[in-house]
Order: sequence, then C-alpha cells, then structure tokens
Amino acid sequence: MSAGSSRSGGNSRTGSTGSTGSPRKLEKQIAIASASCTVFGREGYARASVDALAAAAGVSTRTLYNHFPGGKAMLFATVVTWTSTRVRDAQIAMMDAILNPARPPRPDDVERDLVALAHAFIGLMADYPDHFALVRHIHAEADHVPPEVLEAWTNAGPGPAGRALADAMAGLAAAGLLDLHGDAALVSTHFMALTSQPILQLSHYGVLPIPRPQVDRLVTGGVAAFLRAYRAA
Repeated sequence: MSAGSSRSGGNSRTGSTGSTGSPRKLEKQIAIASASCTVFGREGYARASVDALAAAAGVSTRTLYNHFPGGKAMLFATVVTWTSTRVRDAQIAMMDAILNPARPPRPDDVERDLVALAHAFIGLMADYPDHFALVRHIHAEADHVPPEVLEAWTNAGPGPAGRALADAMAGLAAAGLLDLHGDAALVSTHFMALTSQPILQLSHYGVLPIPRPQVDRLVTGGVAAFLRAYRAA
C-alpha cells in the first residue's frame, strides 16, 4: 500500500456524499458535514439530534434532509467516512516515509524507525481531535450505530490502514529484518496493540493527554516487546 490512490482507496474529499449536483449544493453538504463533525464528536451518535445537527450547520431540518435524505445515519456515515479517509491518508503517508520498502532501514535502525512510526501514529490524535472523538463514540455506542455506518467507517479508515501496515511489515520481512511467521496482518495488529493502543486507551482517545515521558516509556517498551517476538534471527 502506498500513499497513492491504489493503496488508499476511496475519495479523500470532504464531500464524500455521493452528490452529483451543483458545486453550490456540494458546498452546502460539506458545510453541514463539517459542522456535524463537532456535534457528533461531542454528543456521540445516539445523543445527537437532527435539530442540534441542523442548528450547528445553520440550516433548517428540512434543508438537512434535502441534502442527506437518510437523515442522521447518512450524515454520520458521511462524516465518519470523511474524517477516516483523512486520517488514513496521513497514516499511509507516514508509513511510506518511515518504512518505505524501497528504502528498508539498516538492521540497527529497525527499532528506531518503529518507535518513530508509533509516535507518528499517536501524534494524529492531536492533529485530528474531532476524528478520534468520533472513534471513541463509535466504540462506546457500537450497539446503537447502524451496521452500514460501522461498515463505512471500517472500509474508509481502519481496513485500508491496517492493510497498509501489513504491507509495510511484509516489506521489512522481505528485507530480512522481521520474521512474520506467515501472517503479516496479525503482526501488524500486534504492533498496534503494543504501541498505539495503550496510549489511545489511557488518554481516552486524546481527551486526557498523558505525559510525554509515559508515552515514551510505553512506546519504546512496546516496540522492544514487538521485536523480541518478530525480529528476524
């Protein structure tokens, strides 16, 4: 997976509403989605009302339904797809910059580069706070979020990003730096579980930032554990 469209997939524009209307209509849809992102991030899916979403966008509920006939579910899917696409593209760019298979690190630098990648992923919480607020609510309200919305989120962000990380790990294996034991996807899952996931959970997806020394300790310890399991002999 590369930073190009062949690996990221999907449409990275804010207006991923599927609209074929006029530029003015698309601009209105983007404005509604942008305002709704803040409301959904604050209230979550279940608590956010259509009236509150329309008020935040400065439109009537009738106008909101004109642009999003599926109502709240369609609007939430649009917002989640948009923000997930942006974060996904940022993650893929980081992987290409730090773990480009065309420029594999020297054996002595693998640990350094994996630590750098983990820190880069964690830094996205500060760059895209609204997105991570949405993700926090998705996990907390999974039983209330329509299945098609969960699927749209997975297809836009976690799915392609996970495949890109698996490809990056496969590149390190091809360079003789890792032993994936035949399962690049599982190895990439373990990398995230040992590095980024503890920070996400302890900070509640960026709501309560944790001290940098603690982040450093968790990341370096996680990468060290990862390499004990998967560094090539």
